[in-house]
Amino acid sequence: MTLQTVLQSTLAILPLTILVLWASLLILVDLFIPDERKWLTALLAALGMVVSLILALTRTGAQQVAFDGMVVIDGFSIFLQALFLVSGLAAIALSHDYLKRMHIDRSEFYILLMYSISGMMLMSMAADLIVVFLALELLSIPLYVLAGFARPRVASEEAALKYFLLGAYAGGFVVYGVALVFGATGSTGLADIVSAIQAGTANLNLLAIGAALILVGLGFKVAAVPFHMWTPDVYEGSPSPVTAFMSVGAKAGGFAALLRVFVIAFPVLALDMTPILWVLAALTMILGNFVAIAQRNIKRLLAYSSIAHAGYILMAIVPYGQRDVSPDAVASSLVYLVAYALTSFGAWAVVIALEKAEGGGLELEDYAGLARRYPLLAAAMAVFMLSFTGVPPTLGFVGKFYLFRTVIDGGFIGLAIIGVLTSLVSAYYYLRVVVFMYMREGEPQVTSAAWVNLTAGVAALATVVLSIFATPLFTWASQAVLQLF
Repeated sequence: MTLQTVLQSTLAILPLTILVLWASLLILVDLFIPDERKWLTALLAALGMVVSLILALTRTGAQQVAFDGMVVIDGFSIFLQALFLVSGLAAIALSHDYLKRMHIDRSEFYILLMYSISGMMLMSMAADLIVVFLALELLSIPLYVLAGFARPRVASEEAALKYFLLGAYAGGFVVYGVALVFGATGSTGLADIVSAIQAGTANLNLLAIGAALILVGLGFKVAAVPFHMWTPDVYEGSPSPVTAFMSVGAKAGGFAALLRVFVIAFPVLALDMTPILWVLAALTMILGNFVAIAQRNIKRLLAYSSIAHAGYILMAIVPYGQRDVSPDAVASSLVYLVAYALTSFGAWAVVIALEKAEGGGLELEDYAGLARRYPLLAAAMAVFMLSFTGVPPTLGFVGKFYLFRTVIDGGFIGLAIIGVLTSLVSAYYYLRVVVFMYMREGEPQVTSAAWVNLTAGVAALATVVLSIFATPLFTWASQAVLQLF
């Protein structure tokens, strides 16, 4: 590659370039910020994300290839980049007061957050399996550190160690899968893999094994059953803003890679992979929802809820080999990711509002009486629980409607029935939170700052309003995925 080509490629990924450079520069700038003014680091990190978000949105509708086809800028990547950056801003809003309250106010938090988001952005643009792996590591390594950010709390250190060890193990599956795909096709580029398949030179048996191993590695990242075992302990032990960001960003990043790789490179394997994806989606929905019933700790409850929602999104990948259905299926998954992100960040904002520095405020009983003492916060939490369940008028209902419709269009009526039935099961543990807030006596203490309350309020309002005006969101998602096909 010539210097001019490198420069053009760097400009093509300008939102990512700006974010990485901003984070690197912030490491130096933070050294000159006094301890009593560390809020400036959070503000500067948020400013960097806003700049990157604006640059990303200005590229809506563009399509460009960079770094010899290893990276692609299209509607799909821009949609997800916007989601990642907004998630980062929400994480900062939830973190600033929380870090001070928990006595872990270290400015490295925001820099690590920015690096993790840069990995997610790269994941959404990856058009080569090597870039997928590099993005996966860039996404994950800062999260390993953030999971243990509450040191010397044993639970936080344990969460970081479990996440790191199992994450490294899952990364090995991805590398091995990439190696097998290279052996089967002679390339790791998605376009070249397709060319090898069309030319008849690919070893389809070896390719199927490689695709299965990649599915295992990315299945860990999205917390799909049976690769979910790390999720409850890591979610419970990590600082709550990290858990909120992890539950949205890491999951969306994993699905970004799964959708692009399977839709572009592996349609020929649909006959073999569809039954596997069907079983994974069904098991993930069933286990996540049924085990959540037994949880009394709100963080573990939301962890199993996160597993269940991974199952719902996995439904969108099941018909990926049907070209008449898969565009709507991918668009539906993007809409559902937005719905899940809004609902999840809002719910975690309420959790953070009630969490105490000594670790209290995390049991269901701690929510008793919340509606009487803090009616607006309880109303927001009720909206989030209804959205998780899929009750109108919430964006969660709209997301599930689109998902179930595309699954039925693909001919997988049994899977749609499982999705509906498990949604009914989820109503038990989601509405149990509402029962505690509105029908039990208690004296909950909320110690959150204005930014946490604002996040909860905005998320609740957006969850309802966007459900009423969901057509523009689905249209944007549909236009974003056209360039994948």
